Amino acid sequence: MDRLWRNISARPSGPMTFRFFLQPAMAIIAAARDGANDARRGRRPYLAAILFGGEKRGARLWEGLLSTARILILGVVMDVAYQLAFLDSFYPGEAAVIAILLAFLPYALLRGPAARLARRLMAGRSPSTNPFR
Repeated sequence: MDRLWRNISARPSGPMTFRFFLQPAMAIIAAARDGANDARRGRRPYLAAILFGGEKRGARLWEGLLSTARILILGVVMDVAYQLAFLDSFYPGEAAVIAILLAFLPYALLRGPAARLARRLMAGRSPSTNPFR
């Protein structure tokens, strides 16, 4: 466990730091898209639905995982390349943790605020000019 956190904390200051910007940026774009869709459909905020959603929790979590699947896969591939090039070994748990921290966590945290922002923007428009209807 000590090795895991030591290796993870060394990644942002090492080579391939672009992925620490690329993956969260891609996750933010996906969160904004899905948050706007949630607003149009009148759905409960994403993180609240996952944490307190009852029987629909699994479906909403799966929806988020599908939405971020490419980003997660890209994150794992980039971390495997990093590990093989700079650590001379492969730790699958570290690759998974990095992918989740850089892709799914920003997505889960920002999808709800994106939905609230989209609701406010839609509320300010008259129904005849609303492009979401």
